[in-house]
Amino acid sequence: MGEVIVRSRPGLSASIEVGDHRLVADEPVEVGGADAGPNPYDLLLSALGACTAITVRMYAQRKGWPLDAVEVRLSHDRIHAEDCAQCETREGYVHRISKSLLLQGPLDTDQRQRLAEIAERCPVQRALTHEIVIQQTLV
Repeated sequence: MGEVIVRSRPGLSASIEVGDHRLVADEPVEVGGADAGPNPYDLLLSALGACTAITVRMYAQRKGWPLDAVEVRLSHDRIHAEDCAQCETREGYVHRISKSLLLQGPLDTDQRQRLAEIAERCPVQRALTHEIVIQQTLV
C-alpha cells in the first residue's frame, strides 16, 4: 500500500496526495470551512463504499454471475452508547455507519444473498470493525 500525504491548506481545507492522484478535503461552510471538497468523514465513507463495490464486483466476476452494477449508499452519525443494544461501549458516543447495497442485474436470490455477505467482508470494513492501532511520530 502506498503512502498518503496530507497537507494543510488555507482555512480548514487539506490537500491529499495518493501517488499521482490529488484530492481536497474541507469542512462545510456552516462549521467554518469553504466546502472545497468532501469532509474527512465523507472520505472515510467513500473508502468503505468503494471497497464494498469493488469487492462485490470482483467476487461476481470470479463466479461468472450476471452483476451489472453495484451501488453503495452510506451515511454516518453518532449515537449515545446507551442507546445501542449490540454495542460493547456503554458510555459516551458510538459512531454508526449505515450502508445499503443495491445489486443490479439478473441475479437469483441466493446470488444476491451471497454478494451481500461478501460486501461485509471488504478489507476496509474489516479494518473499521477490528482493532486499529495508529502510531504517530512527531518529525
